[in-house]
Amino acid sequence: MPALPLNNANLPYPDPIHPIIVHFVIAMVFFSFFCDLVGYFTRNHRLFEVSFWNMFVASVCIFLAVIFGQFEAGLANPYEAAKPVLDLHTITGWSLSAIVVAVTAWRFVIRNRDPLKVPPVYLGVATFLICLVSFQTILGSRLVWVYGLHVEPVVEAMKRGGL
Repeated sequence: MPALPLNNANLPYPDPIHPIIVHFVIAMVFFSFFCDLVGYFTRNHRLFEVSFWNMFVASVCIFLAVIFGQFEAGLANPYEAAKPVLDLHTITGWSLSAIVVAVTAWRFVIRNRDPLKVPPVYLGVATFLICLVSFQTILGSRLVWVYGLHVEPVVEAMKRGGL
């Protein structure tokens, strides 16, 4: 079976799909946290429902983000300087997928027990999750903006053996 032809970004399709999906997940996790926080302080329990469904969809989508991330990382042919950041980004991504699902499951239990309240300890864990997502975002940004993975000039330099 012949290999798929790769474009100037070293991908078999026009643009990286991983960032599209992952930005969706980031937005949903952050918005979920925002809704829980505002709902907690304003006692607006309707925001808790919005928060739960955002986390639920984020739990599904994070696996798509990780799968496309793994696929696109494999096509990136990272050079030595980028490998430690890519490895940490990969480990953190897989860890986040498990953590997001666990937090969502916990949120489901909270929702079933009392849909009108969110315990402060949950908000603490959600704050930790936001910090972890922020860290992962920084790593992903470094891979593109510092190391240039799937950026055409860097891909061309790697093909010519310049990196």
